[in-house]
Amino acid sequence: MPRSLAIALVVALLPGALMAGGKKAPDLTVTFHLEASAGERKAFKQLTSGKEVFYRKSPEISTKDIIAFRPFPSDDGNSYGMIFQLNKTAAGRLNSLSTAERGKLLLSVVNGQVRDAVVIDPVDDALIVIWKRIALKEVHLADQHRPRIGEDVKSWKKRLKDEKKKKK
Repeated sequence: MPRSLAIALVVALLPGALMAGGKKAPDLTVTFHLEASAGERKAFKQLTSGKEVFYRKSPEISTKDIIAFRPFPSDDGNSYGMIFQLNKTAAGRLNSLSTAERGKLLLSVVNGQVRDAVVIDPVDDALIVIWKRIALKEVHLADQHRPRIGEDVKSWKKRLKDEKKKKK
């Protein structure tokens, strides 16, 4: 077997072999998209409160901006909502956005599925909320990726380790 083919096979198979250990949690993606202005080119259409609204494809806030979360039962009684605490940079971005874009809609998407849209009001506390349509399995998934609000990283990692032991 030529050396280049052997190297290519190792490179192709290695990620799968590493994932087979089951150590990495399934991905979690959370994005918040701002309502697009008329004529914006990079936008998508979404039915919101019975009418078609355009939103920017590029999110204003995403998973990388989130440092902690807290779930809560939603008012619909069938799902959860989530409060996300943002890092300092994203908190500043959200503060500016909430002032400049007041009254526009902000659409939340979790793992590619639309969850909720809210009207933007001024924000200055580094928190952003999805009010409904979060499944319990997504709360568990978020637990694998981020600590709860108020939980230090060391306690979070210990909690994850303890939960893994209980499952075995």
